[in-house]
Amino acid sequence: MLGSTSIVDRCLWRMGILDAASPLRVNVPVFTGIVGFHLLALLACIPWLFSWSGLAWAVAGLYLFGTIGINIGYHRLLTHRGFACPRWLEHALTVVGACCWQGTPMNWVSVHRMHHQHSDDSGDPHTPRAGFFWSHMGWFLIYDPALYNIATYDRYARDLFQDRFYKWLERPRIWRNIHRAQWAAFFVAGAVVGGLTEWSLEGALQLGLSWLVWGVFVRTVAVWHITWSVNSVTHLWGYQTHDTRDDSRNNWLVGLVSNGEGWHNNHHAEPRSAAHGQRWWELDVSYLTIWALERTGLVWDVVRPKPKQRTPVEKADEHAAA
Repeated sequence: MLGSTSIVDRCLWRMGILDAASPLRVNVPVFTGIVGFHLLALLACIPWLFSWSGLAWAVAGLYLFGTIGINIGYHRLLTHRGFACPRWLEHALTVVGACCWQGTPMNWVSVHRMHHQHSDDSGDPHTPRAGFFWSHMGWFLIYDPALYNIATYDRYARDLFQDRFYKWLERPRIWRNIHRAQWAAFFVAGAVVGGLTEWSLEGALQLGLSWLVWGVFVRTVAVWHITWSVNSVTHLWGYQTHDTRDDSRNNWLVGLVSNGEGWHNNHHAEPRSAAHGQRWWELDVSYLTIWALERTGLVWDVVRPKPKQRTPVEKADEHAAA
């Protein structure tokens, strides 16, 4: 795959998007998977495949897989260690995140830590300064050897690289089995419910396929674009509360649809903080979930934003007002 030239590469050369002299090539398996999943999600447009329960699974999946798996598991726990929890819970959150097909934990964590180290400069894997499309999804459609090698994992994700569980998740066979399992779970569960409610083979098939299309394909594509919008939208549009010396922004729309990840300027100011929302209107459902888990004793050592230090000017203004 690496170094070979595909039809897609030649098309992009002619369009001027890729340089033929560059060693970078389209990551064909990823490109094919992204296109394939979007086409499968379009099956939701077929009326026969619609069901209210399927739609409910798609909405619930945004929280279960996107918020709990990606936001809390991959991001706030594995990448930044914003809290601690039992190993079994960490592994469970990781597997749920893996169901989103956003890469292995080691790869996801490496790329995100690299992003924080080189935010919006030449070393940032998905800086919007290279264009909106590049930051949103173009960066992973192109195979960059710097992002997919053992040296990168060892440098940016050594804690995971030395863990047998995360090495196990790097195996393609295990990765494929996780996705087969979730496909089967949604289809079989839907088929059972459909069969028991309709008492017909057609009813079982219809609801099984509906849950598969809406609960897996539509949900996966929606979670993708929500996650990708944090890389693209929140580095282009929004407001800055902190001087982070990069282009990170707090974007209210992304903040709401992502359940808290859109308060990105706050996050870049204090990356380890498990709470991204810092003002009353900055709703952070991901942090509220961590807080609830902390109340049950399943989570501890939660990193919270540091108390805001008042500047001399602010202190003088307060003194004058008094």
